[in-house]
Amino acid sequence: MYVCSCFGVTEAQVQQHADDGASTPRQIASACKAGTDCGSCVRRIQAILGRGTCPRRELADQGRPVLSSLDGLDEAA
Repeated sequence: MYVCSCFGVTEAQVQQHADDGASTPRQIASACKAGTDCGSCVRRIQAILGRGTCPRRELADQGRPVLSSLDGLDEAA
């Protein structure tokens, strides 16, 4: 299934880029241009990437400052 119609990027391609280390829509865009034209696929890309492993999301869920340094996150958890 196509995720990005503008550049013909499939869900499998986005998932492969994610498996290769891309963890944000911007990193996916750098890898394959998906999300850089009309932008209608960005939410789908976000859904493919998921939100569960986002350190800043975890901080926000704990009510901790999000924009502070993430250094030492492992020790604080």
